[in-house]
Amino acid sequence: MTPEQLSEAILSALHSVAKAASLDAALIPQTVVVERPKNRDHGDWATNIAMQLGGKYQMAPRAFAELLVEHLTGVEGIEKVDIAGPGFINLFVSNQAAGGLLKTIVDLAESYGRNESLVGTKLNLEFVSANPTGPIHLGGTRWAAVGDSLARVFEFNGAKVTREYYFNDHGAQIDRFSRSLMAAAKGEAAPEDGYAGQYITEIAQAILTLEPDVLALEEKDAQELFRARGVEMMFASIQKSLEEFGVKFDVYFHENSLYESGAVEKSIARLRSLGHMFEAEGALWLRSSEFGDDRDRVVLKSDGEAAYIAGDIAYYLDKRERGFDRCIYMLGADHHGYVPRMYALCQAFGDTPGEHMEILIGQMVNLVRDGEPVRMSKRAGTVVTMEDLVEVVGTDAARYSLARSSINSSLDIDLNQISKKTNDNPVFYVQYAHARTIQVARNAASFEVDHSEFLPELLTHASEEELIAKLAQFPKAVSAASEFREPHRIARYLEEVAGAYHRFYDNCRVTPLPTKPVEQVHRTRLWLNSATGVVLRNGLGLLGVSAPERM
Repeated sequence: MTPEQLSEAILSALHSVAKAASLDAALIPQTVVVERPKNRDHGDWATNIAMQLGGKYQMAPRAFAELLVEHLTGVEGIEKVDIAGPGFINLFVSNQAAGGLLKTIVDLAESYGRNESLVGTKLNLEFVSANPTGPIHLGGTRWAAVGDSLARVFEFNGAKVTREYYFNDHGAQIDRFSRSLMAAAKGEAAPEDGYAGQYITEIAQAILTLEPDVLALEEKDAQELFRARGVEMMFASIQKSLEEFGVKFDVYFHENSLYESGAVEKSIARLRSLGHMFEAEGALWLRSSEFGDDRDRVVLKSDGEAAYIAGDIAYYLDKRERGFDRCIYMLGADHHGYVPRMYALCQAFGDTPGEHMEILIGQMVNLVRDGEPVRMSKRAGTVVTMEDLVEVVGTDAARYSLARSSINSSLDIDLNQISKKTNDNPVFYVQYAHARTIQVARNAASFEVDHSEFLPELLTHASEEELIAKLAQFPKAVSAASEFREPHRIARYLEEVAGAYHRFYDNCRVTPLPTKPVEQVHRTRLWLNSATGVVLRNGLGLLGVSAPERM
């Protein structure tokens, strides 16, 4: 019996209590939370719903709990219901009901854990969006891992997701990039505000090979050629790095297209018509202070040049006109002060922040080896890049390590730890558990242990009960990861499953001893082993991490 099924049973009992006692059913929540008690003697699951509702119904929580228990007693799958303290309700689930979940998991396979909570939602998820002026640094790499995992979680919850990369190929940073390339081609030092590193020299030399006469052109024309060729090459390099990291975007949206297509002018005209633009000091302003921003924002400067926010305005309107119900932006820590103006422009279009536009801010990543920070990249010169990290630890370890911690806190990654082939390395620990389920199944087949029998009432060992309970929580972990935008919940959950599985492996044989016959309990345990493999595969898949069959 899953936590979701228990929650539904409690909800049904609550409505029965409300009807029998003439209570206001409108006070009953849509969902009831059930949790695992720390002390298993207190039950398999527990809820404090009586504590929440007792006061609302002007009843002592324990008295309300007693009414609720009357309607829960006898529900199929619930063996016993107790009341503890002032009104906690402890539920004991029958072994057969708990074990019956295993067949469901194996039968559903890759569909186990899916739900339809986001069906009908068309969602635009924009992440990474690094400027095409250099390789992807660790902050962008973290967004690649977290963003792609979040997209997978949303899809698992039924959403139609478009992964989008906003390519900043317009503005001052591109001018600095092109001037840096031209300087490198001439053998000169990078401009004071420019870019340096081996990659700049590599791109400059590649451009000289393709365009040997470029330095003979007028400086303006030469710089434009370096810009066009350089952005093209950097763009191709970024795409290649991302795809090798297992991240494929559906849309690469070029910022420059907003200016070339007239989208900027169109969006400004829309805000004018809504009465949210005004002119002052020769410039055109957005009345963003009316929507929670700390001040109004210049959209068109007095010289007619578009301010940076003009592109943001046009880009958001473009997303909405492409039919997206929800636009999620994943931005780095240096964009924290940028959030109020983004939410202001969202409201200026008549939309709701947090609903139509959502902004997630991620914190920095630091690499550590032997207790010392790793700072220098072989290629970029000043920062550590995606390629540097993958070269040292591999894609699986990199993705898992970056996705297993909350984006709200800075992250220190110990290269020594995530390179180990031991249980101290979280990704190894989880992947090894999956490989072990496959090896156990192979061994079982050699002993002719199969799925021909399934008697869940035989699964009575504490490690079996613990593992079954963990597997039952996968749908809840998926829903929570989606609701709170926290794919790290999946990683931490998988580590709990792996730990429970290793304890099961140590205590319960799926295959008989060589001199002993195959028994019903062996075949039933094979279902538990197979169900664990399903959950580990599905969870690793949500993180974009492989589930190896041998390690």
